[in-house]
Amino acid sequence: MKRLAGLSTLALIISGTSGCGWLWGEDGYFRDRGSDYLQAQQVRPMQPPAGADLRPIEPLLPIPQQVADTRATGEYEVPRPQRLLIAEEASEFSLQTSEDARWLVALRAPSQAWAAARQFFTDNGFQIAEERPQTGEFITAWQTRDQIAPALVRDLGLGDGETRVRVRIEPGVQRDTSEIFLLSVQRPAGSSADVPWPEASVNAELDRVLLDELQTGLNSSAAQGGSASLLAEREYDAPSRVTLSEAGSGTPLLQLDTDFNRAWSSVGRALAASDILVEDLDRSLGVYYINLSEGAANPDDKPGFFSRLFGGAPDREEIEARAERYQVRVSDVGSTIQVTLDKDLDTVAPADVARRVLNMLKDSLD
Repeated sequence: MKRLAGLSTLALIISGTSGCGWLWGEDGYFRDRGSDYLQAQQVRPMQPPAGADLRPIEPLLPIPQQVADTRATGEYEVPRPQRLLIAEEASEFSLQTSEDARWLVALRAPSQAWAAARQFFTDNGFQIAEERPQTGEFITAWQTRDQIAPALVRDLGLGDGETRVRVRIEPGVQRDTSEIFLLSVQRPAGSSADVPWPEASVNAELDRVLLDELQTGLNSSAAQGGSASLLAEREYDAPSRVTLSEAGSGTPLLQLDTDFNRAWSSVGRALAASDILVEDLDRSLGVYYINLSEGAANPDDKPGFFSRLFGGAPDREEIEARAERYQVRVSDVGSTIQVTLDKDLDTVAPADVARRVLNMLKDSLD
């Protein structure tokens, strides 16, 4: 306790003593060292021994010329650093790799990614021999090097044989994303053998370069505002057959010959094309929550000035009063997909309403 009191007394004496420049002044122990770097001298770069084979040596912390000004004297105020501008390139198509696979991830719906990938191959001279839009797959014909775009032939390093490519589009992990896989096979020139598709890549280098070229081409097309054929995009998830029938209880239903992923996507686009407002959706349950009393076209448009002035725009109470809410249910039943209209989870919609809505969807899907 006595020691603490003694230190406190000493501190009071020091702080009250005049002429304490040795502590806080220009030459004091706690002086401002903010301008010391102005006295730094730049020396010659390190010289490696003669004959040594070294990579170029660059200074890790070079002195900026606008700061290391030998004419500066006296106090120097350090300028505030300028804002760091980071231009992050947003890429819609990115490359993903694992131990034994490489693929592209597209920030686009599968139908758009399928159409864009197909457009890339046709633009580069590939002929499409087989298309399976319902499974998200297309296969090129056997191509010789003189049938493919010269720039792509040079990058791929193709020989005198023939090449065939299979491209498969799958829904991504996140909504409205896709994964693009490709696989190539080759056969000697003049051969007509039917080479089977392997389980894994047998032309790893060719597939790697082709996937890189596909990524570059898709990103370039997206940056230039290019768009693939809308018809090809529509055909991607369009069911091969759409049938309007009735269940055993007489309830109308649509039957689609496709898988659930593409049925869900195509039904969503058919609702928008039919001008039906989708208020909510739950993909895990396969349900679109719709409101037949409101159109799907620009539901968030605000009323104009005169509509607001004369009360022409309906308020929320009016919208709720006239609402006709139903549930469009997409169900995976065996080898087909069934689309039905329900009032709620436990009540089916009236037959006339269900038939009218399902007919509108069928017209958009056909």
